[in-house]
Amino acid sequence: MKFTPSFLGCFNPSTAKFIEETDYGYDEEEEDEVGVTNVPNPNFRVFSYNELRVATQGFKNKIGEGGFGTVYKGRLIGDRFIAVKVVSVEVESMRGEREFISEIAALSDIKHDNLVTLKGCCVDGAHRLLVYDYMENNSLAYTFLGTEQKRARFSWELRKGVALGVARGLWYLHEQVNPHIIHRDIKASNILVDADFTPKLADFGLAKLFRDNVSYISTRVAGTLGYLSPEYAYSGHLTRKSDIYSFGVLLLEIVSGRQVVEYHFQHGEQFLVDKAWELYNAKSLLMLVDSQLKGDFSEEEALRFLRVGLLCVQEIARLRPAMSVALKMLQDEMSTEDVDISQPGLVSDLMEVKIRRRVSSNFTSSPASSSNGSVHAR
Repeated sequence: MKFTPSFLGCFNPSTAKFIEETDYGYDEEEEDEVGVTNVPNPNFRVFSYNELRVATQGFKNKIGEGGFGTVYKGRLIGDRFIAVKVVSVEVESMRGEREFISEIAALSDIKHDNLVTLKGCCVDGAHRLLVYDYMENNSLAYTFLGTEQKRARFSWELRKGVALGVARGLWYLHEQVNPHIIHRDIKASNILVDADFTPKLADFGLAKLFRDNVSYISTRVAGTLGYLSPEYAYSGHLTRKSDIYSFGVLLLEIVSGRQVVEYHFQHGEQFLVDKAWELYNAKSLLMLVDSQLKGDFSEEEALRFLRVGLLCVQEIARLRPAMSVALKMLQDEMSTEDVDISQPGLVSDLMEVKIRRRVSSNFTSSPASSSNGSVHAR
């Protein structure tokens, strides 16, 4: 599948609008088969497994791990550092060698300052590896979220730059790439940060590496529950508005310095989206701003960013703004004051559903329940 930017001219913010979606991310097109040695992108390489094994010193320096696999730091000849993702999925679930390389080569054509550049891949027997530029500051989750010392490093201006960068990268995937791409897994650990603290979205488009009859994404729900939109968590219904929800959660994290779920907090304080909604209704939304900023931030900007975050996490998908609209709001090119904010999809509600499903599953799989037919969770 060939990806092309869908520019018909420069982005015109005046044409930005709310978009109600029904599509699922990739338009069906006739795909050209690309051979292992016939890679169209001259900057894309097909590596041997041994070459990457040597570069990573036997895959010793682990720098990250996610739903798609484990990431290692490596160094190529010439002292160029790379990040190597070892895809940890059964090869039977993946596309064949030629299709795999074709899809990866197409993804490597997608260029934007706020997207991680895919440099190459390795297809060797059961091994599937992806090669990216190395990001000196790891991920936003590693560099920013967590300890007070980490958060203190991020001034308001730096946080604002990170939020805007992520928004621009996601806007590009949603509205400027043809066919458009739904990321599916926007979260702090998938936002990588380079030496200049420029944020870059990682792992976009990887769902296309799996065979059409494999629903791998659904098996990863538990690990990213706090970022999942209600419609995706409940039914697997996925549109660009699902990414918008996840972006809204990330935006709240950036402003507050809190992770989306923090179980060490007291009851009622554990879920970031729920807390933001409570403070919004109490007209005390600025209380969510990270105390590590020590008051050194623009209240007007912080309030605007928090309102955009809440607009993005609204429970009803069609009410969430398109990414172009969210970006305009963040840049203060469109007001948030005259837009009503409805109740968000609350993480506490999703947690209750998850618990009810687990209890129901335990009952229906037990000998006692099987004799009585199905058991309905209440």
